Amino acid sequence: MGIVLPAAPVPGPTLETARLVLRPPCADDFEPWAGFMADERSARYLGGVQPRAVAWRALAAMIGAWHLRGFSMFSVIEKASGRWIGRLGPWQPEEWPGTEVGWGIVRDAEGRGYATEGSTAAIDWAFDALGWREVIHTIQPGNEPSKAVARKLGSRYLRMDRLPAPHGFEVEVWGQDRGEWMARRAGRNG
Repeated sequence: MGIVLPAAPVPGPTLETARLVLRPPCADDFEPWAGFMADERSARYLGGVQPRAVAWRALAAMIGAWHLRGFSMFSVIEKASGRWIGRLGPWQPEEWPGTEVGWGIVRDAEGRGYATEGSTAAIDWAFDALGWREVIHTIQPGNEPSKAVARKLGSRYLRMDRLPAPHGFEVEVWGQDRGEWMARRAGRNG
């Protein structure tokens, strides 16, 4: 028997792009979230496959971060279908290597540019609303698709680092500072 939670609203903005709605996650996202984290290929670079109980805790941590910090990853909703297709956005738990905007898109929605499109909106929001000075992306060394997204966002390799427990593995840290992003944004909008 699954856990039933009321679908309480989570404080935070809703961002829209041409094809996506980015909103704080809620209890209604649990089934697709759990399916995403149960998929070996999708979860490979996100800490590995999670059983439902662990996926529930991860979703609860994302929702809780909105309350504790005023930001967290957004649920990614595909406008055309209305379905949950991933999570992306700002993330900085205790002892994290920096102010991250990360992404994870379900397998059947990969390769459509959703990670880049959604992350662009999330980075704009992180710099404009949160006042961040830098955005990083923690990427495992073999994750070439995420490195390609980072490059499309204008980020570059910065250094190697280690994620805090319970992860504990080494990651490449990619990123850029506010000035670099703003110059790039001016070029996009000009």
